[in-house]
Formats: sequence, structure tokens, C-alpha cells
Amino acid sequence: MSNSIYRINKGINKPIEFKGLKAQYIWYLGAGVLALLVAFAILFILGVNPFICLFLIAIAGTVLIIKVYKLSHTYGEHGMMKKLAHRQIPLAIRIKSRGVYRKLKSKK
Repeated sequence: MSNSIYRINKGINKPIEFKGLKAQYIWYLGAGVLALLVAFAILFILGVNPFICLFLIAIAGTVLIIKVYKLSHTYGEHGMMKKLAHRQIPLAIRIKSRGVYRKLKSKK
């Protein structure tokens, strides 16, 4: 029996990371860049001066990159999704009629 050498992937269960961006923030940045590309095309087709288009898209791109990196460093891999999910939990459940309790069946 021959000895075979297998490479061990030591990155299992680690989040995807690219240049400091973690997990879903890579997709957010990609979608933002795509939106900026479409915005540039629309502005150019409308006849706006190309230098003004570049200036506006460069400023918007800089703001996009800063915001996405800030979100990535603030919330981490799953933090923003957890925060958004936590917002949907109601503070209290109010029932103003007894009809709900009348429909309950008791186990006797």
C-alpha cells in the first residue's frame, strides 16, 4: 500500500474574507459597484459631461466603500443580520378580546 499525501484544508468553517470584508459584505460591495456602473451609464446616455459623471461616481464609490467597510468591521460576519432580526421581535403582545382564550381547548 502506497502512502498518499492529502492536503488538509485548514480554512474549514471560516467565513469568506476578501481584503478585510467578511461574508455578505462582499456581495453588498459588488452590488453597489454594479449600481454605480449602471448610474454612470445612465448619466452618460443622458448627456451629462463625462468628467462630471466620473466625479459623481467617484464620490459615490468612495462613500460606498467606506460604508461597507464600516458595516463589516462594526457587525462582523452575522451581526447585521442578527440586529435586523432583533428589530422584528415585538416588545409586547396585546390581546383586547377574550375570544382567543375561548377558542383554546383544554386537555382533560
